[in-house]
Parts: sequence; C-alpha cells; structure tokens
Amino acid sequence: MTTPRAGCAIDAEGRITFALPAGHGHGLLLRLRPKKGQPEETLHVLDLETVGEGRTQALLGAEPVLAEGRWDVYLLDGSERTRLRPGPRDLRVLVDGHLRERGGPLAVRVPYVTKDGYLAVRTWLRPAHAEAGRVDITGGTLRVVARLHGASLVDGAEVWVRPRRGEGTVRTVEPLVAEDGRSFSFTVDDETLDSGIWDLFVRPAPGAPMIRLARLLDDVADRKHVHVYPGATAGDVVVRPYYTVDNDLSLEVKRTG
Repeated sequence: MTTPRAGCAIDAEGRITFALPAGHGHGLLLRLRPKKGQPEETLHVLDLETVGEGRTQALLGAEPVLAEGRWDVYLLDGSERTRLRPGPRDLRVLVDGHLRERGGPLAVRVPYVTKDGYLAVRTWLRPAHAEAGRVDITGGTLRVVARLHGASLVDGAEVWVRPRRGEGTVRTVEPLVAEDGRSFSFTVDDETLDSGIWDLFVRPAPGAPMIRLARLLDDVADRKHVHVYPGATAGDVVVRPYYTVDNDLSLEVKRTG
C-alpha cells in the first residue's frame, strides 16, 4: 500500500488545513514527539470531513492548543494509524509574518518535511516573544535589532546576555527603544564575554519575566543550518551569532589568546 500524502495550507491567523483524497481514514492524529527514551503522552485528533468529490480535509484552528515542540502527523483508519508523507505545502503567508503585530500568548506553527520524508508541524507557544531581526558584528561590537510581541518595553527594560551553563557573570545592556515601545535594538561589547555559549533575553520591565530572543515568525521550521552567520574576530576573541535548534538566538564566543 502506498503511504498517503497530505497537502496543507496555513492562513494569516495560524489555521492549518490538511487535505487528502477521499477514502483515506476518518481523522488525523497529531503526536507531540517525545524526548528520547520518554513515552508518548500528548496527542491531538482532528476530524476528516468531505469537502467535495474526491476530497477530504481536517482543520487545525488558530487557538493555542498545541504545546511547543514537533508534532508528527498520522492518518487514523479504524484502530490503525499511518504516518503521512507531505503533499503540496502553501506557506506563503508565513514569509512576511514578522511584519504583522502579534498578541500574547504567541502560537506559531510551521508545517515542514522531516529528514526522513514525513509531514510534521513545528510549534512554538510563548507568553510573549522578541523577534530578532538584523544582526551585525562590527569590530568587537554585536548589534541586534528586534521587535517585541505580546508585551511592551518600559523604563528599566534590560537585555540579558546570560551564560548557557550558568557559569560566569550575566551581562545586562540597556536597549534603545522606539516610540512604539515594541521595536528596540542593543549592542554588546564582545570583548567583555568569556569563552562559551551566551543566550539572549529581554526583560521588558523591572521584575517582569524574561523573554527569549528568537526568530520564529516566518516559514523556516529549522533555522540552525539555514541562516548561518560567519564568525567575527576582534583581537583574540571570535564571536559567532547562531540560531539554536529551537530558533533562539545565541552567541558562541571563543578566545584564541
């Protein structure tokens, strides 16, 4: 039996429509991929409905019901389930998603094809989000432009440059905030950072929860090996901004001297 394929299209509100030929199963199962060695726990089922001669579809609504992670897509047929291959994917509305204002909580979904050729959905669910834009390194200075969604920056806002492994001193930087209270930029003197991995956060107000800088609002499910920055050398320090497996923005610092 040929493995069925499901096409999908996403709209500006985040709704995903999955489409299959008629006669294939009664529903779709979205399974949150468990961490290695952990049991399967989180499932979400969508009904398949006939929408025309020879076609069925299932709709994943815009409400934030999917936890952050990777969801594999299966066809349900009685008690059996079959992992689906991808058909056409229409992700055009995601390309300029960073230009639209978002409220919180922020629910992002990006359908994608796994390394072994199956259909999956990458999801992020965050109370608020800081979307990274332009990233530049000139000499020994890193400059990042970003925009906040689901929160606003007020007096006392800070950017935190925090060591990944909890060792070393957290660096705090005052951001330059635009009049709208959402767009901001900041600079970091790379020569003050020790060797290691540094993660970037913004605290929009004194005592407010930290918000991770990331790039989520487009059609790229896995940015780590797609959007790659070269390392920049300043004195005996080599700094490379990079995106993690979760599309969060971090810094890799190496001292050569």
